[in-house]
This record gives sequence, C-alpha cells and structure tokens, in this order.
Amino acid sequence: MSHIALYRSWRPKTFREVIGQEHITQTLQNSIRESRVSHAYLFSGPRGTGKTSTAKILAKAVNCRNGPSEEPCNQCEACRRIAEGSVMDVIELDAASNNGVDEIRDIRDKVKYVPTEVRYKVYIIDEVHMLSIGASNALLKTLEEPPAHVIFILATTEPHKLPVTIISRCQKFDFRRVSLEEQVERLRHICEQEGIRAEQKALSHIARLSDGGMRDALSLLDQIISYTGGEVSYQTAVALTGGIASDEFRNMALAIKNHDLGVVLDMIDRFMQEGKSAEKSIENLIQYFRDLLMLNILPASPDLSGRIFADDDVKELAAAYTSDQIFAIIDTLNHYQSEMKYASQPHILLELALLKISSDLSQRQQVKPERPIAAEAPRKIVELERKLEQMERQLADLAKTVLSTGGGTPPPAGEAPKTGHSAAGKRPNPGATQLSKTKDASRMKEFAGERAKPWFQEVLMQWSQVLNRVKENKITVHAWLVDGEPVSASKDTVLVAFKNTIHRETTEKPANKQLIESVLESILGKPLKLATIMLKEWNDAIQEKDDPGQTSEELKLEPEEETQGKYKEEWINQAIELFGESMVVIKDE
Repeated sequence: MSHIALYRSWRPKTFREVIGQEHITQTLQNSIRESRVSHAYLFSGPRGTGKTSTAKILAKAVNCRNGPSEEPCNQCEACRRIAEGSVMDVIELDAASNNGVDEIRDIRDKVKYVPTEVRYKVYIIDEVHMLSIGASNALLKTLEEPPAHVIFILATTEPHKLPVTIISRCQKFDFRRVSLEEQVERLRHICEQEGIRAEQKALSHIARLSDGGMRDALSLLDQIISYTGGEVSYQTAVALTGGIASDEFRNMALAIKNHDLGVVLDMIDRFMQEGKSAEKSIENLIQYFRDLLMLNILPASPDLSGRIFADDDVKELAAAYTSDQIFAIIDTLNHYQSEMKYASQPHILLELALLKISSDLSQRQQVKPERPIAAEAPRKIVELERKLEQMERQLADLAKTVLSTGGGTPPPAGEAPKTGHSAAGKRPNPGATQLSKTKDASRMKEFAGERAKPWFQEVLMQWSQVLNRVKENKITVHAWLVDGEPVSASKDTVLVAFKNTIHRETTEKPANKQLIESVLESILGKPLKLATIMLKEWNDAIQEKDDPGQTSEELKLEPEEETQGKYKEEWINQAIELFGESMVVIKDE
C-alpha cells in the first residue's frame, strides 16, 4: 500500500478536529443548526490553517444524509464520497490554474441546474485572488444572487488582492495562525496514535518552524519520521530542518557579550561548513534576540507570544543584556539581513554584523548613562550656557525697565517683545506649576529621588502616546509640548523639562495645561498634574545631587566703576553694562 502523507491522513474530518479556529467552526455550526447557511463564504488566512478542510467539512455537513447537522456523520454515502472528491455536485477548483473568463462562465451556466446526488451544489474555489479581472467580474452577479441550492466557498491567503465587490457579497472568516501549545499538543497526539516516540523539545522546534501552519508542521514531522524510522529527537529535528540549536545561539550570545570574537568567528565558520545558510542563521539570530528582549522587558510574564523558549539558561542570559543593547542588536541584524539579498558572499556580512554588534556593545559599556549630559560636556560649553541664561534674564529685566520708564514703545497686543526671547519678560500664569532651582530646591530634591521609581518608568514608556493624543486634540499645543521631555514623576505629578522659555510658558497656559493633564489621565489611568522646569536648571540640580562637592557658581555681571551713574536714565546704564559702551549709541531725537 502506498504511503499517505501525515497531513493528508490526519486532515480534519469534523469541525471539532479543526485546530485553533473555534471562532469559525462554532459560527458555522450555529448557522447549520438554525438553518441560516449563507450562499457565499470567504475563508482567508495563512497557509495550512484549515481553510480548504473547513470548506469540505461544511460541504459534508449541509449534504449529510443524516442532516443537515452540526457535524457530518462521515458514515453515509454522501459524506464518504464528498471526502473522496467523487460527488459531481461538490466542485473544487484551483483559481491559480482556472483563472480565465471561460471557466467562470462555465460555472455561471451550470449553476442554475439543480444537484443530482446531494442536497446542495457546493463550489469550493481555492486561491480565489488569482482570478483575472474579467473572471472576477463574470463571477459577481452569480455570487450575489445564486439559486437556493448553491453555496460558494472562496478560499485565499491574500484577501487584500480581491475586489471589494466580491468581499462584500460573502460572509468573511479570518483563519488565524495556530498557537504553539495547540500545535505541540496535536503533534504529540498524532505521534502517540502512530506509535512514534518524540521529545517535547523536538515537537516545540517543529511547531516554531511551521510559523502557525499545521500542515507545515505535519510535513516536517513526516520528513523527520522517514529519516529516523520512528523516533524524533531534538538534535535530529534541528539537523534535518537546516536550523541551529538554541544552545548554539546561547553560546554565540555569550561570546558576543564577552567580546570573544574568536569564538564568534569560529562558530560562523562551523555553521557554513555544516551547510547552514547565512540568511537562515541571521534570521534565527533575530528571532533568538527577540525572545531575549521579551524576557528582558517582562521577565515574570509566562511565554508572552506562545513562541518563546524560556528555560533557565535563556532567562539568565536575557538578564545579562539591557533592553537598549538588545534593541541595537536587532536593528543591526535587520540592516545586514536586508543587505544579504544583494550580496554574493552573505556569510561575510554575517561576520561583519556580529563584529559590529560586539564593538558597539564594548563602546556602550564604557559610557555611563546615569551621568547627565551637562556633566559630560566640556567646561567651556557649560560656562557659555550659564552666561547665555544670565543674559536672557537681564534682557528681560531691561525690557521691563524700558517699558516702565517710558523709554520704549510697548509691543502690540499678542506680539512678543523684539528681544529674541519674548517669554522672558512675561509674568507666569497664576495657576502654573513652574519649578525654580533657587525657590523650589526641596521639591527638586524630591523629584530627583523619584527618577528610578516605577511610576516614572511608566510615564517614559507612555510618553510617545501622550504626545500623539495631544497632537490629535490640538496640534498647536503639541508643537509647544514636544520641546519638553519628562525628567521625573511623583505619584501625582509629571515633571517636564524645557529647553526654550517661550515653549514652557505657552505650555503652562491654563487651557493648554488642562488639555495635557486630561491626556495624561486618559493614557496613564490616574489624575496627574503637570509641572515644568528649564532643562538647564534640572541638569544643574541633578549634577549637584550626584556630586555635592561641586556647586554651580552663578555668573554675575558686576557694573564697572567708570560707567556707573554716568547717565541719568538708569536703563541706559543697564544697556551699557550689558553690551559694553562701544556697542551702545545714544541719539537725541
């Protein structure tokens, strides 16, 4: 007797045998029980998830001699012959090879004749997206109003290629990828029934490679059984599928972490000698580091996606990397994977990718991310920033003096003073929560101690969503808020540091502040206040906290003796003090 492939011999014969598609099988069973069977169905989803099998089960259920029933009996002549494909009234077509107008016109001409052998005439058209434009148009009218004895079942892996006129005439069911646990359980059941001994780890490896397709998993299992003759081990499964064992990836990840480039290059050379492809190796590496990232972000969560090998060794390795390091590794691997498509020697790009990753990790470890940016800047830049901030404050004081003494014309309503820093001379909003290094030193110390707390980490993770929601509500407020960045948070307040004074002042307007606080509450799930500070003051405060021996020396402009009191108008004397006597020209009008 000729061998029958596992995916054929174990093809589902009833709705309850369809794995991972309960949301579809339950709906179809209810429709049959309540006599609400539609005239047209569209089954879409990845390959090997049961679309065609479900279509044939539905054809048997509506035509069963003991039904229509929720499950076909598979015993009557109609069920047996439909399963064998020998019933003339159940027609199964492949649209990839029958995609012309003539084939569809033939269906349109024959659809009006009543079935001769069973209750319903069922047309199962697989890969329906392959129909030509003319064939799709020829199918439209028949699909919309077929005779009462006809049911159309269309199946496709690419529903986005179908005309919306066809989709709108069908009941659409989306088949999903089968989860890892369901696949492993099904494979274990088949192995028990077939008398095959299989390791749990080997079945998990097969399920991962199938990418949610049950047919692919059974084909791989059938191939391994043919080689071993009745025993499926993990090492055999890895060797026959052309993959790399997870232990090898763990050793490579450890070598990268320890900057042991000789071990990394030796492993790559051994992979190539064993016939492994560089493209498959880098793809598996991306998947492995993705698993490390999931375990690193949420170490206590069990198997987030159903496709993670979370043994103790992998968890320990995940803890050795930071999330930022893994993000950078995946970005580098993705870049070189795309470059491999055009390379004549892709294994060289694999070596370059791993060498670059190791080099980047070495450089990242030499940098201390906890130190503020201002502490790493050269001393001259820090001094220039302090001088600039002092000049901004004195320019603001000078502008107010000019206006109070009548020495200048006040700006029109709604227009900023023409000093280049309009917000410096404005009085803060009455309800604003603006922190100052000199006035609110104790509060700033409290905020500095809150940076490592979990509620601040939650604010950082959700900040991009906050900005997007503010942009959706009012784009002008987003334009001001995007200049700031969250630097700390207490349980009821978020502290945002701004580089520009006018951006901070505009954000603190009552209407803008109320909008931002309402968005914070909707995103983070609790009422939060908004507090603001200048980024320079925050960096200085953090630097003083980290290094109390260094005190930020305030730069003061002392008036020179020769210019003090030289002019009667005080605002002229201040201008000379600020810019120098050579830069000030006084004209009498």
